[in-house]
Amino acid sequence: MIESGGEPGLQDKRLEILKTGNLVLVDALNRIKWQSFNFPTDVMLWGQRLNVATRLTSFPTNSTAFYSFEIQHSKIALYLSSGKWNYSYWEFQPTKSRNITFIELGSKGLEIFNDKYKKIAQISSFGTQFQPLRFLALGNKTGNMGLYFYSPEKRSFEAAFQALNTTCDLPLACRPYGICTLSTACSCIRLLTAKKGAGSDCNGGFSEGFCDKGQPEMLELSGVSSVLRTAPKRVNVSKETCENLCLQDCKCAAALYSAGKDGTSSRECFTYGLVSGVKQVERGTGLTFMVKVPNGTQVSHGKSNVKKWVLVMVGVIDGLIILLVLGGLGYCLVQRRRRRRNMLASDNNNT
Repeated sequence: MIESGGEPGLQDKRLEILKTGNLVLVDALNRIKWQSFNFPTDVMLWGQRLNVATRLTSFPTNSTAFYSFEIQHSKIALYLSSGKWNYSYWEFQPTKSRNITFIELGSKGLEIFNDKYKKIAQISSFGTQFQPLRFLALGNKTGNMGLYFYSPEKRSFEAAFQALNTTCDLPLACRPYGICTLSTACSCIRLLTAKKGAGSDCNGGFSEGFCDKGQPEMLELSGVSSVLRTAPKRVNVSKETCENLCLQDCKCAAALYSAGKDGTSSRECFTYGLVSGVKQVERGTGLTFMVKVPNGTQVSHGKSNVKKWVLVMVGVIDGLIILLVLGGLGYCLVQRRRRRRNMLASDNNNT
């Protein structure tokens, strides 16, 4: 406790840390004049409340982007922000379109309340039947949101809930202009475009934008999607129209076209100002991801040849990883059989 002197009853103030972890400044009448719970960073403690329009933020190293956990009237969501671009990559909405007023971290989950202080939803933890939750954290490396409890057995804090459980669902699982493949390995779009003399970054040197830099073109990647949501959307448009919408906007860096599984049911076009959160998906989803590149990036290859090469290279990377895993398992089995044979031969010699 830190105290400051002054006129009794008016100027006497002191700092206290409550059992909840809240740092408060109180006057001589124990009235709270300031509290750290009103200024959250990237952590929310047990018993803490966050009102609508409040957010947690965290900043990954070596990146101009940042993550945020935001409370809105209709949902709570995780966002990736870079410059003026702001895209969600995880959302939770109460049923029946009920409005949110505040959230509070309880012992068994993140509780969501309306303006009448009635709980309307809860994000529950798992595996914490005997240990209460201690805090919610927004990771500065992954951007994942988790609920954590203390494990006496492991003597560390463990996640009881995580918003995203797959690596490729993270917005920065790979570098910008990288693809997170089905095997969770990162494949570089720069390498797939066969652009000679490019640097070490996946963007191949064209991440600065396309305004006043000549006429670009679009590189098609079938079977590829993006985890970023809340992008500007057009409906009932063709793939060619979607491609032109991005080409005509110099601030557009990529577009995602969804034709639906049958090719006609849902024709939607999403445009993006950055190329992040790109991942490979199963075939037959009707998704086509198009990346804007400088005109001539495809060198002597035709557009269809480059497209096929992109898909082959992504498949080859996955195939190599699978072969390495299978090869390792086969090597272990061979070594185990040899050891058994040697043990049997040794036993026979001893008898």
